Amino acid sequence: MERLADTYRQTNVQLSGHGKREVGVLKRAFEQVREDEPSDQYGQGRTIRQFEEKMAQVLGKESAVFFPSGTMAQQIALRIWCDETGKNKVAYHPLCHLEIHEQDGLKELHYIEPILVGKENRLMTIEEIQALPDIACLLLELPQREIGGELPTFEELEAISEHCRDKRIYLHLDGARLFESLPYYEKEASEICALFDSVYVSFYKGIGGIAGAILAGPKAFCETSKVWKRRYGGDLISLYPYILSSDYYYELRKDKMTWYRDDAVRLAARFNEIDGVWTTPRIPVTNMFHLHFQGDEEKVGERMVRIQQETGVGITGHLVEKDGYCSTEISIGDVYSHITSNQLDDVFRQFNSK
Repeated sequence: MERLADTYRQTNVQLSGHGKREVGVLKRAFEQVREDEPSDQYGQGRTIRQFEEKMAQVLGKESAVFFPSGTMAQQIALRIWCDETGKNKVAYHPLCHLEIHEQDGLKELHYIEPILVGKENRLMTIEEIQALPDIACLLLELPQREIGGELPTFEELEAISEHCRDKRIYLHLDGARLFESLPYYEKEASEICALFDSVYVSFYKGIGGIAGAILAGPKAFCETSKVWKRRYGGDLISLYPYILSSDYYYELRKDKMTWYRDDAVRLAARFNEIDGVWTTPRIPVTNMFHLHFQGDEEKVGERMVRIQQETGVGITGHLVEKDGYCSTEISIGDVYSHITSNQLDDVFRQFNSK
């Protein structure tokens, strides 16, 4: 619905994210950088090496490689583990990013056969994992974005990790939003990653950088990933705009994840008090949740347009219609703190009056 997107862009503040993706995001990241700082070149140089070493330490892994995209990093990770085992089967959730957002890249580029584990509307279970046939690698996403940011318990993760090691199945972490998961587990990133053989993290989602990702794991694994990065065309002559902005926004936001999560919990509670409105999960476990409205896209969209125009607060610019209701995603970041309590009260008054 074009009007909804237009009114959302025109609002003064929004519920989600860290702000508009404008050139200023890059400018702020570069304000403290010396002009004579040398650039990386084709994956070499101090700029990229220092960030890779830093993230390897944060994630508790032997080595790490910076990639321009997570799509590239994860396809490569699964290819390496398939080559390592001589098997062409991997397993993941039906709503895994590789399955629904990558145009079958894993199948078309690598002839790897995915096995879908569990149901679309919930996390996979240890029993479903134990019932898998012989595979090279199991991928877990923490948190599971497409079902509202759900997370398994740490004890469940330990059980899955132990099973995979017993069966000699490599365990890969799609940690696109790993840092957002840490408040729930009350653990360091390295403690979570210790359960996995390889790890991917994103620097433009909850961190809010320009683009880029880290793939971490054993040294031999990472060295092989560099070869594949070159094959994919990911070894740009310089990646420093992505690296420097990733580092800057990581340092700026890594310690704010608990605040974001707590704000998400309070906001979801207010939405759940409105008739015909509910969230998934009902109590968020990370800084994100899915927000649902009873009614079709046209009806709900017009309601959102009016509320956004009257309050100046952006709720959403996009709705997905399902069976009798519409959904959107809310992901709390820096901009939420710019909304005053009066503005927020006005939003909920509008919801209740309409």
